[in-house]
Amino acid sequence: MSTFFPMNNGDHVYSYARNSQIQREVLDGAKEMMKEAIIKNLDIKYILSSSNKFHITDLGCSIGPNTFTSMQHVVQVVKDKYHDKNLEFQVFFNDHVTNDFNTLFRSLPVDRSYYASGVPGSFHGRLFPSRSIHFAHCSCAIHWLSKIPKELLDTNSPAWNKGLCRLMDLVNEGMLDESLVDSFNVPIYLPSPDDITKVVEKNGCFSIENIELTYPQSKLVDEADAKTFIINLRAILEGLFINHFGIKIAEEAFTRTILKNKEISAWMKTNYKACQLFIALKRK
Repeated sequence: MSTFFPMNNGDHVYSYARNSQIQREVLDGAKEMMKEAIIKNLDIKYILSSSNKFHITDLGCSIGPNTFTSMQHVVQVVKDKYHDKNLEFQVFFNDHVTNDFNTLFRSLPVDRSYYASGVPGSFHGRLFPSRSIHFAHCSCAIHWLSKIPKELLDTNSPAWNKGLCRLMDLVNEGMLDESLVDSFNVPIYLPSPDDITKVVEKNGCFSIENIELTYPQSKLVDEADAKTFIINLRAILEGLFINHFGIKIAEEAFTRTILKNKEISAWMKTNYKACQLFIALKRK
């Protein structure tokens, strides 16, 4: 059974709304590629032959503000391409049922040029009626798996992970059982261009119009800002940590990691490199 833990909700100091700079950099790095893909491949005269309503969805929208930036960008590019004053835009913001949709809709831009709706549910399953979506967008979400692969839960499997950085300090101090650390996994898989290509070709419903692995500039990496980087990760992963270890241990782990920010910053300067994979698909 799948269990989901959304990004930190609300607007507090460790919320996703305040700590999603990494994701914003990914969006900014993909804007021109997305614009080119829309200009080159999107034909609304064909898909909107009997309607003036253009339907967009952002899969894994979380609680903003990045989703608003990406959706407005898509709307504006389509507007600039077609100059159709009668064209209306409907955006469906999608995320898990436990996502903080209240914060999301409270912070909707007042000057947006689209109608907004929420669609709760996992994008690993069916969300919309057939042929009801004209443009689907997903950023910093598609690498999340629906569940932990069973091989990672088998102590006899080569995929079994043993030990986990700052949490091992707590094990050594007798505050945490080592088996609990070894059984902790984050349900994420970062695919290569080959991985994506094989899946798309196997599915057979889409053609790959563009696929590109890039290494964009990252302010957090260039400035080796480990403290901000760690807080961003906390906004993403804290729910997973609390579910597995409890609130007390999760808080202790993140606090200790922040205290190591100078050490981590030094590592980032020489070892960490930002990269992102962009793919544009077109329905066959």
